[in-house]
Amino acid sequence: MFDLSSRTAKLVFGGTILLIGFYLFFPIYWMIISSLKANEELYQVLPTFFPRNLTLSHYWSLMTESQLGLYLLNSLITSGASATINTILAIYAGYSFAKYRYPGRQPIMLFMLSAQMFPFGLLLISIYPVMTDFGLLDTRPGLILSYIVFALPVAVYMLYSYFSQVPDELIDAARADGASDFRIFHTIVIPISIPPIVTVFLYSFMWSWNDLLYSMTLIVSEDKRTIGPGLLLTYLNETNADWGGAMAASLVVSAPIVAAFMFLQRYFIQGVTAGAVK
Repeated sequence: MFDLSSRTAKLVFGGTILLIGFYLFFPIYWMIISSLKANEELYQVLPTFFPRNLTLSHYWSLMTESQLGLYLLNSLITSGASATINTILAIYAGYSFAKYRYPGRQPIMLFMLSAQMFPFGLLLISIYPVMTDFGLLDTRPGLILSYIVFALPVAVYMLYSYFSQVPDELIDAARADGASDFRIFHTIVIPISIPPIVTVFLYSFMWSWNDLLYSMTLIVSEDKRTIGPGLLLTYLNETNADWGGAMAASLVVSAPIVAAFMFLQRYFIQGVTAGAVK
C-alpha cells in the first residue's frame, strides 16, 4: 500500500493523477471543441483552446449530407452478429476446456491462443485469398467471420478462466440429484456466469466496432462500409481534410459504445475481476 501520510507523497500522488487525467481526457476535450469551431478558426495557425464562436454546422452537415446512418447500421449488424456468435461459441468451448478431460484438450487450447501471437496484418494476407475462393469477399458474412476468427481465442480463454473457478462440488451435487450435464450447464452454470459472459460480449463488440484494417480491406462496396472506413473516406481522403466534420462524426459514433459500457459497467467490472481472488 502507498503511504500518503506525508505532504510530499500527497503532492506527488496528486500530480501523477492530474498528469494521467490530462493524458487521457485532453484528446476528448480537443475533439469536442474542434467539432464546435468554425472552419476559419479551426485552420488558423495558432490554435484556440476554447471556441470563440460556437457552431453546430459540422453536426448539421453530418446529419443532412453524410451517410452516417448507413455506416452505423452496417456496423451494428456486423458487430452485433459477430459478438453474439463469438460469445455463444466461447461459452461452450470455455466450459468444455474447463470441466471436461479428453485427449488433445491442452494442445487445442494452445493452438487457439497461438493465433493471437501473429500480427493482424499478416493474418489478413492469409484470410484474403480464402475469402475470395469462397465468395465471401465484399460481403457482411465474410467480415463477421473474420471478426469471429480473431476475437474467439481471447473470449474462450476469458470464459475458461472463469468456468475453472466454478466449484466441482456444485456440479457433482446436481448430478447426484439426477440432472444431466446439459441441464446443469444451462440452468446452473450459465445463470451464475452472466458478468463474464457480458464482458466477453462487450469485448467482441468493441473489437469489431473499432476495427478499420479488416473492414477497409474486405469490404469495397460503399453501401456495405462500416463506420471506421466510412468516416475515414468521407472526411479524410486524398482531396479533402474536414477535421471539424471528422471530430463531430467521431463523437456521434462513439456514443453507442459509451452508452453500452455505462449501462453494463457493473457486469463488465465483475467479469474482469472474476477469478482474480481464489
